[in-house]
Amino acid sequence: MESLKLRVLFFIVGLIIMTFGISMTIKADLGAGAWDALNVGLKGLVGLTVGNWVIIIGVLLMLVNAWILKKRPDYLAIITVLVIGVMIDFWLLLVMDTWLMEGFIKQYIFLFLGIVILGFGVSIYLQPKFSLNPVDGFMVSLRERFNLSTRVAKTLTEGIAFVIALSVGGPIGIGTFIILFCAGPAIQLFEPTITKLATYLDQNWAA
Repeated sequence: MESLKLRVLFFIVGLIIMTFGISMTIKADLGAGAWDALNVGLKGLVGLTVGNWVIIIGVLLMLVNAWILKKRPDYLAIITVLVIGVMIDFWLLLVMDTWLMEGFIKQYIFLFLGIVILGFGVSIYLQPKFSLNPVDGFMVSLRERFNLSTRVAKTLTEGIAFVIALSVGGPIGIGTFIILFCAGPAIQLFEPTITKLATYLDQNWAA
């Protein structure tokens, strides 16, 4: 994927779709993903918006990742985390604010749709290989610094977020564990098709 315009398009569209899915999982109110539960918990404990905490935690993780790897911070990751934070606030505060989650069936449908949409968005946003969301960067940093497998590094980072989210009263529930086990397969479901689409568009972009 060489065309800069195409890469930027995939990056922005992917983040927009991904944040819509994340917002749906939060709105389902069955328990958010560990990092999202942390952001929601901090909102309730301290104030500010969920998106604000996405940005604050993201910037802190960006610095932590640099310290772990003993490298300069990936300053371009600020763009990624700003887009994610702004879009999550847009979806939660402007689009979904009046959406009512009445009944477990509706909540579970909303949760699973959110996971599918999240996976679709992530598979798109990863195509351009721009700066990662600092949460994903945290996993990569631990994996590289301590020579861990991706699975172990992912479990470790999710566990850290889980414990902190619990301590600040974040919405941990059955949905948290459903997201943990289903988000990866949702990404893998779409990734091969999106990769082929990206390759096709890249080859025919200038045509």
